[in-house]
Amino acid sequence: MLVVGLEQRLNSWPHYPSERPGEGVLTLSPLSQSNLALFLVLNSPLRPGPGDSTLAVGMKNQLDFEKPILDLQNELEKIKNHPEAHSLGAEQIRQMEENLEEARRRIYSNLTAWQRVKIARHPERPFTLDYLQSTFTDFTELHGDRLYSEDHAMVGGFARLGGRKVMVIGTQKGRDTKEKILRNFGCAHPEGYRKALRLMRMADKFGLPIITLIDTAGAFPGIGAEERHVAEAIAVNLREMMLLEVPCVAVVIGEGGSGGALGIGVTDRVLILENAYYSVISPEGCAAILWKERSAAAKAAEALKITARDLLGLDLVDEVLPEPLGGAHNDPATMAGTLKKHLLAQLEQLDKLSPGERMKQRYDRFRNHGRVMENQLAAA
Repeated sequence: MLVVGLEQRLNSWPHYPSERPGEGVLTLSPLSQSNLALFLVLNSPLRPGPGDSTLAVGMKNQLDFEKPILDLQNELEKIKNHPEAHSLGAEQIRQMEENLEEARRRIYSNLTAWQRVKIARHPERPFTLDYLQSTFTDFTELHGDRLYSEDHAMVGGFARLGGRKVMVIGTQKGRDTKEKILRNFGCAHPEGYRKALRLMRMADKFGLPIITLIDTAGAFPGIGAEERHVAEAIAVNLREMMLLEVPCVAVVIGEGGSGGALGIGVTDRVLILENAYYSVISPEGCAAILWKERSAAAKAAEALKITARDLLGLDLVDEVLPEPLGGAHNDPATMAGTLKKHLLAQLEQLDKLSPGERMKQRYDRFRNHGRVMENQLAAA
């Protein structure tokens, strides 16, 4: 029923020409519509999951585990807005405010892996273009891969970070329906990865540090993407990013899904926001394969070790950036300042290394990934 409902939504979405011939909403075949609907079920930030009760827009996009907080907030607002209807004094109101803050601290300091995945997918979470307006300045976007077309799911261009010239590249999701379609829900086509590589080579030529912002459920798995060799485009990026001589830093700001994330993630340093995740497969995909049902997504999220703290313990990321209480969307300005501070610190450290040292460390870093299981087998 959910897929059928999404197919109906596809037919009612705004119709406007796609920049990719044969892939616009108007030109989707019935089979393609079914495939896209199924893909949206698995990758939409608002998709239902086990125990997930994300509310619709207009109800603050509340997540299921945030309900106790919202109940306390609503009760407190009623008392403040209509004091004549209550006999509570200032001391009792202050106590309620303290209880609210305590509830927030208790809930957000004990999040499960699946709850953090929900926060990473929150529809109000800052996206790449949000950080380009707050963390960076003087952003000038560059378009096209010079081979096929422009991909709006991958944005990039020149910018300044604290007065320093850099090249910034990142995946971009959408806010409303029209933008989500334009950005392809943050899932890049092969031309997006080829555009990213073109900009990286340009930055390397002019000696500009490269910063990538990762927030994608994965590369788009459509027929057109396969026809234009999306796997080859990502593979070439993995190889060529190893050869860049300039400092490179990647930041997982939301979802870090599979090769779609790694296609712009082979860098000297990999940072991750506290409530972001980085994984070879989504929890839903893992649950469908191993447990044969999506309802096991919470169990899969725990088993995959995809949270920021898990990844840091496995040496898969270099630093975890703290988020405001409740997530980056609760205080975007503070999050933008935190990101800027940590990026500048990382670039300052990388500047102390020669290009040869950076390249060797980058290569060794990724070659050493995955040795945890090998060591365990050897010990056994």
